[in-house]
Amino acid sequence: MSAARPPEGAQHRSAQHEGTLESAARPPEGTPESAWIQMIPLEAATGKLQEMYKLALTPAGTVDNVMRAHSLRPHSMQGHLVLYRSVLHNPDNTLPFAFLELVASYVSMTNRCEYSLTHHWANARRLMNDPPRAELVWEALQGGQPERVFEGKELAFLNYARKLTANVGDMNRADWDALKAAGCDDGEILEVNQVCAYFNYSNRLLNGLGVTTAGDVVGFYKEPDA
Repeated sequence: MSAARPPEGAQHRSAQHEGTLESAARPPEGTPESAWIQMIPLEAATGKLQEMYKLALTPAGTVDNVMRAHSLRPHSMQGHLVLYRSVLHNPDNTLPFAFLELVASYVSMTNRCEYSLTHHWANARRLMNDPPRAELVWEALQGGQPERVFEGKELAFLNYARKLTANVGDMNRADWDALKAAGCDDGEILEVNQVCAYFNYSNRLLNGLGVTTAGDVVGFYKEPDA
């Protein structure tokens, strides 16, 4: 497994699909491409798409390309938003937000999804608030050896997330038993399972549509509401 170190910060449409255009604006020549798929600009959105863009606004007042990639089918953006927020930004989660961002980063690293890794490692690194440890964590996860830095429940969860991502067909009862032996309760396992499942979905969306971070504001996150 290898991944480039992320920045530390940073079609035809039928008339029945409301809120889209026949073609989406392309970046000027010489600027980074945001995606292979057409993405409708915020200022050109109407109807359902405009509604979805408002719901997807980041704290910076932008819409990330991971959501803009849905612009030709705004109903799928709606489903994505609900899933993402329920999995990673729900106050009913009990595991620390910083650790869930680490799980997200490890899954994205395993899938070699530069987009998700760039965004979510920036969040994880900021939440750790410990640059030397963050460097050790990065090197351990990039090397597929979380045991160099983690132990107990955290190590068990990271091993589970890695196998569930890279070798889903090999999952068996022993994987579950290892989590329980490490002291993970069923609700916590479900939280990690859902973060892992969501990022496998989003990594495939992003890599499959050629989505990049060009134009995104990297490093913003929203803490779950109290």
